[in-house]
Amino acid sequence: MSRTTLFFDLDGTLIDSAVGITRCVAHALERMDHPVPPQEELRRWIGPALRTSFAPLLGEAARVERAVEHYRERFESHGWSEHEIYPGIGEAVIALRQAGHRLAVVTAKNEPHARRIVEHLPFGDCFDDIVGATADGAISHKPELIAEALQRLSLRAPDCTMIGDRHMDIEGARHHRMRGVGVLWGFGGEAELRAAGADALARNPRHLLDLLAA
Repeated sequence: MSRTTLFFDLDGTLIDSAVGITRCVAHALERMDHPVPPQEELRRWIGPALRTSFAPLLGEAARVERAVEHYRERFESHGWSEHEIYPGIGEAVIALRQAGHRLAVVTAKNEPHARRIVEHLPFGDCFDDIVGATADGAISHKPELIAEALQRLSLRAPDCTMIGDRHMDIEGARHHRMRGVGVLWGFGGEAELRAAGADALARNPRHLLDLLAA
């Protein structure tokens, strides 16, 4: 297995966070007196930056910021713990670390929230750093987040691989001309990941290990 640095997305890749995220979105919209979309539509909020999803519904920047505050309010009290670890991903992460890979989490989730979650994962200590969105949204999209990770860890993009379940992960990797591996157990699906230009698709965590060894 050739050693490289692996950037893991969080939601939909390491954890199934659908319950926490959708409940927090619903809470924020209710506080804004805005109708809450159906559950299937709320699931599409998993992956993009919060402001990207709130803006089309709420319009004014000030209303978007208030919605983000309401979301974070519930996430800090309840949402951060409302997730499940995908079967087999912890074992895969540990195996990759033991094989000599350097690992980091690169997520559009607010960085303090992401750190809190990863620190509570049984394999959280496998990651050298957790890179997430800034509170003001200045760094919140995958190209910016990957750039921040590269800078913090003093890495070259060709020496890294981005692993994630949504088109934003793959598009972020392509922006930096690094390898992008899509995972099929998250929220994006095969068609979305192929359309984004994924270099490979992992059916399950065991398959991910095989792909990264190739």
